[in-house]
Amino acid sequence: MKRALLLALAIVFLFTFVLAGCGAKTSINPTAKDESTAEKTSAPDASKAPDTKTIITDYKESPYFGGKGLPPVKDRLPKEPKITNEMPEDQLNYEIGTYGGTLRMVSYAVDFDKDVFCGSYESFLNTPGLLGKEITGNILKGYEVSADQKEFTLHMREGLKWSDGTPVTSKDVQFAIDDVLFNKELTPIFPNWLRSGGDASGTPLKFTVVDDFTFKFAFDKPYGGFVMSMTNQSFRGCTDLLKPSTYLKKYHKKYNTDTVALEAEIKAAKFKPGEWVKLFTDKDITTWEVTGAKSIGFPVLCPWLYTKKTENTAEFERNPYYFKVDKAGNQLPYIDKIISTYVQDLEVANMKLIAGEVDFNREIATMSKMPIYKENEARGGYKVYMLDLHTSSSDVFLNLTFKNDNWRKVVQDERFRKALNLAINHKEIIDTIYFGFAEPSTFMDTTYDVAAANKLLDEMGMVKGADGFRKGPDGKKFTIPFEVQPETPDIIPVTELFVEQWKVLGLDVTMKTIDTTLWGTRDAANELQATMLWQDIGLWYEGFWGQQFWCPLWVNYFNSGGKLGEKPPADIQKMFELNKKIATEKPEDARIAATGVRAEFKAHNWYFTHLSNVKQPMIANAKIGNVAEKGFAMAVAFSMEQFFFKK
Repeated sequence: MKRALLLALAIVFLFTFVLAGCGAKTSINPTAKDESTAEKTSAPDASKAPDTKTIITDYKESPYFGGKGLPPVKDRLPKEPKITNEMPEDQLNYEIGTYGGTLRMVSYAVDFDKDVFCGSYESFLNTPGLLGKEITGNILKGYEVSADQKEFTLHMREGLKWSDGTPVTSKDVQFAIDDVLFNKELTPIFPNWLRSGGDASGTPLKFTVVDDFTFKFAFDKPYGGFVMSMTNQSFRGCTDLLKPSTYLKKYHKKYNTDTVALEAEIKAAKFKPGEWVKLFTDKDITTWEVTGAKSIGFPVLCPWLYTKKTENTAEFERNPYYFKVDKAGNQLPYIDKIISTYVQDLEVANMKLIAGEVDFNREIATMSKMPIYKENEARGGYKVYMLDLHTSSSDVFLNLTFKNDNWRKVVQDERFRKALNLAINHKEIIDTIYFGFAEPSTFMDTTYDVAAANKLLDEMGMVKGADGFRKGPDGKKFTIPFEVQPETPDIIPVTELFVEQWKVLGLDVTMKTIDTTLWGTRDAANELQATMLWQDIGLWYEGFWGQQFWCPLWVNYFNSGGKLGEKPPADIQKMFELNKKIATEKPEDARIAATGVRAEFKAHNWYFTHLSNVKQPMIANAKIGNVAEKGFAMAVAFSMEQFFFKK
């Protein structure tokens, strides 16, 4: 959670560079796996979107709703429901499921379950498997993009409803934009991703309502990547742009003009008189808050609703107005309820996994426990899946803009970084920490040559002192002081290996473990010289290459138009400009730019992504169907509405 929040905050300051799905006013019919009828949709590669459609006229629902006085299921669904397609067909042989059952989950975070969060996630558009290879409708039925990549026409699903049965229309988008985003009291810093080019200096979007189910976004500069930003990018969901206006207006001073009534709401929420902004913010549940107790009673578009909290559990039950169906017309989700149990200790959580007391878990399952997971697989009635990790696992960052001249002279020398790269023993790391479930990096040169590394350090004049350690330009022992947080189980042991491997070069390498809060504080203050963390490089459309850790002052300069930070050298500036094209160019050019960014990193060793194709263990009840056995483990968690218990 803390890591996710850290990244979410970083997005406010960092540029967002993503691959786009766009076309020149092109309407493309999605595949049968996508929608119930042909829709106007653009894809990154139009040639891969066949012209097919599926027509469904008969809809079915779970017996769970029997006798609850709800309207017929066909009246609770949109006129054109979304046919679920969270996983690509080449990654999942989808089965039509059966209704019923309770999915048991476990979490060690207070008031937050990462896997339930993934299963509850909904965005305007989606990219199956989180791959970024195609863009399909989701909450939105489809979209069109102008030839100049400046105007986006979005089509909503007529008949879509919030979980309380209230219709979802363009007015909910208008409320989110005009009354929240452009209200400086509620949104003092306008989001970068809603500015032209995703740039902090860009002009905010212009919004126009066309009719009850159609609206437009316009930018004054080409912004091809905007379409991708409405999918799974940064896991922001739809809540920036779509809010249940009927529910929230009573907490907004523009609409609740009854001062006495508004003050009564403020008092009931235990805020001070006049603090309507705090009240509204508290009542407005965002994507990251749907698994928190505050979301009880809030209208959402998720497959399950938070309905009950106890001391150690959070209970969710199916949303009667959920907008997705399978190809047979069955309203999803198949599973009726989720119960997430909170435990304070990670070891206790793993004991519950091993005992078969958890039906699905991706977040807690760890590589270090693989032997014991497999040993208890049959007894626990679960299956261990080895899928792809959507992130890098344990990247190494040397802060090239840390404010110390001696440090900078060394780490900004490309020969130094190349020497360190040559001294990484990938095989040792893979065999020792990852049990062979990883491969050497495709992101950088993986040659292992300690002699060549020593030669480069000699050329730099980093001579060894009497103590055997190499000296920096100041004539003193040069130290690489790692400060790491135990964010994931592999970070500390992998850092320990790096310490030993780089000490062979005569470098003084140290490691200190600090807690997550202190780590975040030191990182924000540019006080970390060397650290280790994962990055979302598996989701390449995110555009994150660790810049916030290896060159924060250069990033600040670029993002602020030269007002903050420090001016980067020419090669870094080139990389920044190339990366920016991923957000602004048409798809084929954006792909070329993304490839170019990777090539630049490989050439310069700006940071160390030493592994590729790292696997992530995932555990699921052996009786659960529609659990993909390949692809990103994270993507499988996103597809939970497709899960069902086999009879």
